[in-house]
Amino acid sequence: QVQLVESGGGLVQPGGSLRLSCAASGFSLINYAIGWFRQAPGQAREGVSCINSSNGARYYSESVKGRFTISRDDAKNTVYLQMDSLKPEDTAIYYCATVVTYYSGTALSRCQEHEYRGQGTQVTVSS
Repeated sequence: QVQLVESGGGLVQPGGSLRLSCAASGFSLINYAIGWFRQAPGQAREGVSCINSSNGARYYSESVKGRFTISRDDAKNTVYLQMDSLKPEDTAIYYCATVVTYYSGTALSRCQEHEYRGQGTQVTVSS
């Protein structure tokens, strides 16, 4: 069965950290670009970060740049999202998906969901 499963969400105080994991089963991530997305109640879905499959190029939204770090371990078939300096506005359901990547010149500028998507994990930032 092909699936993506997120884990690592939870409740954290402002300024704290969490590391989300996106584990694939039933297929290999090695040839896929992977993105992290989030959606808060009443708000539009936001593409947070993505990483491509070839050279490890990364994209971050302006809202998380400098605080979040995406990485991948193809041997473990897993992509991670390290989230530091968390803010209450980071509260959302976070999910990972296989994506199509778009470039502006040589810079990875955008990722769009394509094919597989996980169920999501809740991240709540609150004191």
